[in-house]
Amino acid sequence: MKRMTLMKNLTLLLIACATVSAALATESASAPVKSPFHEPLQWKSTGPLIAATSDTNHHLVSIKDPTVVRADGKWHIYATVANTAQEWNMVYFNFADWSEAGSAKQVYLDVANPGLRGYHCAPQLFFFRPQKKWYLIYQSQPPTYSTTDDIAKPETWSAPKFFFAAEPKGTPKLWIDYWIICDDKNAYLFSSGDDGRWYRSRTKLEDFPNGFSAPEIVMETPERYDLFEASCVYRIKGMDKYVAFIECIGKKGNRYFKSFLADRLDGKWQPLHATEADPFAGLNNMTYEAGAKPWTRDISHGELLRDGNDETLTIDPAHLTLLYQGLDQSVPTDTEYSQLPYKLALLRQDVSAK
Repeated sequence: MKRMTLMKNLTLLLIACATVSAALATESASAPVKSPFHEPLQWKSTGPLIAATSDTNHHLVSIKDPTVVRADGKWHIYATVANTAQEWNMVYFNFADWSEAGSAKQVYLDVANPGLRGYHCAPQLFFFRPQKKWYLIYQSQPPTYSTTDDIAKPETWSAPKFFFAAEPKGTPKLWIDYWIICDDKNAYLFSSGDDGRWYRSRTKLEDFPNGFSAPEIVMETPERYDLFEASCVYRIKGMDKYVAFIECIGKKGNRYFKSFLADRLDGKWQPLHATEADPFAGLNNMTYEAGAKPWTRDISHGELLRDGNDETLTIDPAHLTLLYQGLDQSVPTDTEYSQLPYKLALLRQDVSAK
């Protein structure tokens, strides 16, 4: 009798354990996995680190839209510059440490590479491993690219080539700010239209840089300034997720970034810090580093420093630094856009605020 009672109790215990295990498994499977980007973000900004450098033939007023990678022990930056004649082009410079950024020699691409004379701006830079080539993506106005084996030699970039032979169906009137990121199967081209819509095209990885589909709308808002331009998309290191941030214009005309999260590059994007009051990066969640005086009203077009430099555009969420363009608060708000004297600075994640 005791033996039967013991067996019965053991059976009941096993059933109870199985029930608890199943419940825990169900709870674990249904519980949303939060990324570090769900937490409140706080930043500390440097003062202006990089200004446009003029010479007798280049009367520059701004440097903006930076793209940045680390390679061969140096930071390599390509950026847009605008001159007093309201013309746009690009510059290149490199340095080993950020303390050297302001004194690094800026090379004008229209001088170093005759093929890049004329209107080319808003660059993005990455190393495409399948072809073992560097790609520079930019607007000319259509999405355009050049390739090289050595990013430190801007004279070696190939002649500009359009991604599309003709303007594809669904192209916005003002198609700008092109951004490419790849997963293990496809390359995705994200873009803006200054129209409250965010666009995406794609091609198979083996077909890149050819074969891109017509742009489709990923997200849209009724107010164009609420989803404006300058989008960046990154793979989050250690997670099977992607984060995007998109520049918006606030109620007083100041620029800031909203952020969104997705499981796939072709998936649905969920808002994270997506209001002016709770931005990804903006005046409401930044202070200044010791010794830096408040100087900018805008947190505008920039790039996160990446964990690597390849086509996956991976970032480390534990070490967030944003190279951005800022604008002195004393500049009149009615200044013509090309004449706004943007400078470049760094936002570093303020971990002490947590």
